[in-house]
Amino acid sequence: MKQVFVLLIRGYQLFLSPLFPASCRYYPTCSQYAIDAIEKHGAVRGLMLAAKRISRCHPFSAGGFDPIP
Repeated sequence: MKQVFVLLIRGYQLFLSPLFPASCRYYPTCSQYAIDAIEKHGAVRGLMLAAKRISRCHPFSAGGFDPIP
């Protein structure tokens, strides 16, 4: 199951992300964070961590380095 989600996110990175201006305020980017979280914690917990991260990524956020727990 992890591989399916990672493949979907990689597809986003390769095909959709280049169409939009770079706007992620965090390092690593939100999509890379999602991949790393899924690989480290599994599909369910990784997706929950990614959703929390994406909800924090907005213009009013300070951003910066945000490692995976």
